[in-house]
Amino acid sequence: MTERTPVKQFFGDAEYEFHLPPDLVLELERKTGSGVGLIFRRFLTSEFGFSDLTEVLRLGLVGAGMKPADAAVLVTTYAARMAVTDLYLVALPIMDALMTGNTVQPVAKTRRTRNRK
Repeated sequence: MTERTPVKQFFGDAEYEFHLPPDLVLELERKTGSGVGLIFRRFLTSEFGFSDLTEVLRLGLVGAGMKPADAAVLVTTYAARMAVTDLYLVALPIMDALMTGNTVQPVAKTRRTRNRK
């Protein structure tokens, strides 16, 4: 299995790395009361709860190396001040990387030609 690289996202006041290793996935499941598949499905169908978002962010910060207390302060400070959609847009790539092993890959640019008459 290839090691996933952390997801880099701007959150709150700076760009941070987020990573959900297996031990913290178990903690995510415990804190949300749902299995990881159900959490991801809620993300994809926009049926997530606010705590789904904040726990993904908090545990993702811890998984990338931030001290748990610092991660909790950061999430508490900024999450409540953000629009839920903005919070979701930070959390979704973290869950996507966990589930697919990838982050969004840039699309190769191709030159488009027009048919002129």
